[in-house]
Amino acid sequence: MATKQSRQMEIARLIAGHVITSQPQLVDLLHAAGTTATQATVSRDLDELGALKVRTSDGETAYAIPELAPERKAPQEHLRRVMSEWVGEVLCSANIVILRTPPGCAHVVASALDRAGVDGLLGTVAGDDTMFCVATEKVGGQKLARTMRDLAGLS
Repeated sequence: MATKQSRQMEIARLIAGHVITSQPQLVDLLHAAGTTATQATVSRDLDELGALKVRTSDGETAYAIPELAPERKAPQEHLRRVMSEWVGEVLCSANIVILRTPPGCAHVVASALDRAGVDGLLGTVAGDDTMFCVATEKVGGQKLARTMRDLAGLS
């Protein structure tokens, strides 16, 4: 039997790697991964993890966890998936890069970027559908914007 902590870590991993639109789907994915949990347990776990429903680029809603512990660096493939799914536009002015997302998704992208340790990114500030990314002086906004476009598949 999985501990609460291991089950919640598995839920976070599944949410990071899949577009999960419902609790029953998450229960099924947990079961496939060898973890048995009821929908009520999954519901409590999602609440404790701070999971949110966000709108994906195709209009459906899916679970996302906006923040994981800062010491847990997000894998590059997770960042590419998040960026390609939720970033629709990348703009640049000096050392500021602006990313536009569907409503309610900017914080998910910002969290993924913050956890990925992108070279030249000092930090992010997210609103509802827009984020500011501040580039280091060494890298500059134009280069960071190219990196963001590449990650989002907008190049």
